[in-house]
Amino acid sequence: MEIPLGIHVGERLSLEQTYWQAEYADRHGFESVWVAEGRLARDSIVPAAIIASRTRDIRIGTGVVNNKSRNAALMAVTFKTLDEVAPGRIILGIGAWWEPLATKVGEPLVRPLAAMREYLGVLRTFFRNEVVDVEGDFVTMRGVRFDSMYRENKPVPMPIYIGAVGPKMLRLAGEISDGVHLDFLLPPSYLEMARARIAEGVARRTDGADGIDVTQIVACSVNDDDPQEAIDACKAFLTLYLMQQPHIAEHCGVEPGIVERIQATARWPATPEDIKRAMVHVPNSLVQRVTACGSAKDAYEKLLEYHEAGARCPVISTLGDKEQTLRKLTEAAS
Repeated sequence: MEIPLGIHVGERLSLEQTYWQAEYADRHGFESVWVAEGRLARDSIVPAAIIASRTRDIRIGTGVVNNKSRNAALMAVTFKTLDEVAPGRIILGIGAWWEPLATKVGEPLVRPLAAMREYLGVLRTFFRNEVVDVEGDFVTMRGVRFDSMYRENKPVPMPIYIGAVGPKMLRLAGEISDGVHLDFLLPPSYLEMARARIAEGVARRTDGADGIDVTQIVACSVNDDDPQEAIDACKAFLTLYLMQQPHIAEHCGVEPGIVERIQATARWPATPEDIKRAMVHVPNSLVQRVTACGSAKDAYEKLLEYHEAGARCPVISTLGDKEQTLRKLTEAAS
């Protein structure tokens, strides 16, 4: 492939589609597959384990699990187990949970930067196969470590990527993680700010590393016969997110007034009919700024733009005709 590419799979896909996309990506030279987890719809660990057992070369990351709902010891041993299934191919992608869901399930976000720093410190100690003894503000561990009775306990070389959006979490990622896994619906221009904040964090590192990896999910839809249909698939997706999480407007460069017009037309939770009525307020130019859509040529050129802006590995998230989108982008990249 001309540039490294990944594939993002989540609950918008059926499980059958999820496994097909992962296996297709493995056969066609994709670098990584990232299994989403966000809503209370589907977890990422079970599909990741199945994908690991069905593939040979592709790396498998979580995109992303949160640091609230799983005890840090359980998180560490879960990823140790995934590494047993696919040695050297697992990436622990982790982020802060999102509101209001975190509060609704009794885990409100409190000092997310401090919580992430503490949680990752515990994970690193587990993966080094050392005893964890921590009395922190967010994590308490008293003399625990990996504890296999029937085989040797060994360090697990587990890369950790932080799902970061805001400047403070990006800076922290640069300081303590192996990579950042950036979200979709952010324009290539966002990477200028992101890379600057990451660099500030890297300057604070104490391990001698001079940089971290950058991956970014990109919502994609391709239709060579009807490019507008592909644009509309991404437009509906962007409209849905602006309804549900209007704070993303700041990061994706939404023109003033668009969110207000959308919310005056329909509010979350929204039906497909609501989204169709509201998406008339979203111009093609905005959609094409924050997604890769239209013809295969247009969509692939947008992926190249993300790569050139600093996302080493753009990660395709398919919309519209998902199979066609994946096949056409693979052809364009080969």
